[in-house]
Amino acid sequence: MGFFTKVRETAPCTVTISHRFEELSAHVRFDDGTTINPGDEVQVQGPEIMAPFGALVEEKRTAVILRASTLEQLWTRATGDFEVMELCEFSFSQEALS
Repeated sequence: MGFFTKVRETAPCTVTISHRFEELSAHVRFDDGTTINPGDEVQVQGPEIMAPFGALVEEKRTAVILRASTLEQLWTRATGDFEVMELCEFSFSQEALS
């Protein structure tokens, strides 16, 4: 992988969608042990997965991974904490918790 160039890879994956009262989630697990690094982009191939209410659906798919260049990885590591803090909302109150 070069300092400015991106690399495209494919990897088999399992997509798990939970649409239940106690959990609403979507997860992708790479079946071959592939890992994702800061700045990488992942796109799961195939049609949209619809899980009816109360169901847990698992499907085997192929993921396309666009690996970040070395420069992008360094930038993402350096600025990532600042971007996460934008998602946080803090509030303070004088009321005591009971």
